[in-house]
Amino acid sequence: MNALDSLQFNNTYARLPEIFYRRVKPTALPAPYLVSFNESAAKLIGLDPKEILKPEFVEYFSGNKLLPNSEPISAIYAGHQFGTFVPQLGDGRAILLGEAINEKGERFDIQLKGAGLTPFSRMGDGRAVLRSTIREYLCSEAMHALGIPTTRSLCIVGSDAPVYRETTETAAVLTRLAPTHVRFGSFELFYYRGQ
Repeated sequence: MNALDSLQFNNTYARLPEIFYRRVKPTALPAPYLVSFNESAAKLIGLDPKEILKPEFVEYFSGNKLLPNSEPISAIYAGHQFGTFVPQLGDGRAILLGEAINEKGERFDIQLKGAGLTPFSRMGDGRAVLRSTIREYLCSEAMHALGIPTTRSLCIVGSDAPVYRETTETAAVLTRLAPTHVRFGSFELFYYRGQ
């Protein structure tokens, strides 16, 4: 198992032309704390569970500090939203740090969801709330247990920082793992643009 500082890490998506993404920096999350850690998902990237005891763990997975060799980007894509095709969406509150490469040579994207504004945030604040991160964490792990391929939840980092939705809630960042975060809409975008 690896320590955070010794993870083999790369961002092949950031080698593509910048028409596919925008370079971003996560927005600092005040006074972050660990809410949940998924040891099963950590095994996918060879991450030693003892790393959660280090203070920098929450700094890395809140977006306050960048993992070594990470190149944070937000991807651009098209898709359907509220039953209508939208010609340009994008990662409005998700930031792809790069890929961790495990001892088998398998790559897993590490993405922070709720880590702040991106060029695709539209009218949003780029934040996630604790309620929605818990829901996504539980649903993705339930789908995995049912044998349905989906993202895996590595951890939730929370903060008492207020986030305004229907009511005032507290902020959180969900770290997701997947072999890729390329979507069907990543191709639709360029098809509908005639590129």
